[in-house]
Amino acid sequence: MDSRQTSGRLIKAPENFIDTAGVRQVFAEAREGRRDFIRSAFAAAAGVATAGMARAATPGDGDPAILELPEHSRGLGQPVVTDGYGKPSKWEANVQRRQSPGLTQTRQASVSFAPLQSLFGIVTPSGLHFERHHQGWWDIDPSRHRLMVNGLVKTPRVFTMDEIMRLPSVSRFHFIECGANTGMEWGNVAVPTCQYTHGMLSCSEFTGVPLITLLELAGADLNKGRFVLAEGADGSSMTRTIPMSLVRSGEVLVAYGQNGEMLRPENGYPLRLVVPGVQGVSWVKYLRRLELGDQPWGTKDEAVHYVDLLPDGTHRQYTSIQECKSVVTTPSGGQVLLDKGFYSISGLAWSGRGKVKRVDVSVDGGRNWRTARLQDPVMSKCLTRFNIDWVWDGKPAIIQSRAMDDTGYVQPSLRQLREVRGTRSIYHNNAVQSWLVQESGEVKNVQVS
Repeated sequence: MDSRQTSGRLIKAPENFIDTAGVRQVFAEAREGRRDFIRSAFAAAAGVATAGMARAATPGDGDPAILELPEHSRGLGQPVVTDGYGKPSKWEANVQRRQSPGLTQTRQASVSFAPLQSLFGIVTPSGLHFERHHQGWWDIDPSRHRLMVNGLVKTPRVFTMDEIMRLPSVSRFHFIECGANTGMEWGNVAVPTCQYTHGMLSCSEFTGVPLITLLELAGADLNKGRFVLAEGADGSSMTRTIPMSLVRSGEVLVAYGQNGEMLRPENGYPLRLVVPGVQGVSWVKYLRRLELGDQPWGTKDEAVHYVDLLPDGTHRQYTSIQECKSVVTTPSGGQVLLDKGFYSISGLAWSGRGKVKRVDVSVDGGRNWRTARLQDPVMSKCLTRFNIDWVWDGKPAIIQSRAMDDTGYVQPSLRQLREVRGTRSIYHNNAVQSWLVQESGEVKNVQVS
């Protein structure tokens, strides 16, 4: 059986299923409020994958992978350090972050999605970390980068990277989620796979200096100072207001490290803000200025953008916390179960308010629930891996997960969320996700109200 297409008795979801011409058609249909082409293209890609596996599964007289000694057991391998920086196996080349066709018109102001359905544990490899840029990414010379701290401080300071990296550092694991993650699913099913429904989510070990340390070095007025304005150095002049209630806790970091190495350029090299539990737009990349003030700034990216549209037409601002949420990654949309029998349902859960306390899983569309196992470690404001045993009988099944955090908050159903938020919003969709397993074994994205 072809290891490039299967994993755990599953056919992996087709990845790059739309070509350049298809992207143009998606744009055209989007202007008319249609999604026919993206659905038909995905169905065709899935059909090709399924047909190919049916041919590959024909049994023989014996498995040549056991009966015949492979080349790598008979010959001399490649020399050490053919690549100064290690790369994934060529057999895993299809595991990539990808753009969603038709989502944005300009590649510099766009999004790439992490392949959640292909990852294990809770840490996202740096090269697969999702991206959200407002004017493209830069590879900045760290020797010329500066961070200014001003506002309600006794002595405004300008720090070099060398000065920041000489300070005592901390390392913590945290998730980062774009406020628009799952945003395309508010009205109806829009995209086919977990990568596109939930892939604006990643989790890393971040290393840096607590923001409160830099403020104290500048003599911050912690009585009058109630908010910090964070400003990025890219051309979009990304600016966000951070409440001092978060900063005082020591959780907010001025980070230069990610997963044991320096930040990647597309993730903010050489310096970014880490604001655990808060939507990704506040994790300002290419950080160049921090200003302490006594009130929110109401910048363009918090007064006009990244606001919640409510059913009565009003906009709700400053809703930055990412509420408790979960998603089953296996089985998930686009995958195909090859046969009946045992499967391990696995997924991710997270909360911007603390630790995940429990995850329940349903295989009948929410009629009955069972409590899943939480895989260690379970950390605050960090992804948590869960799994549960399941024996598939070959009949249609609707798989869902529902998370609860240590504040007692329970992830809402789609119906519950829509009752409060309507169907026309973009941000902060944390509703229960549903995957339909058909009798053929094909898994589809569906909505259960």
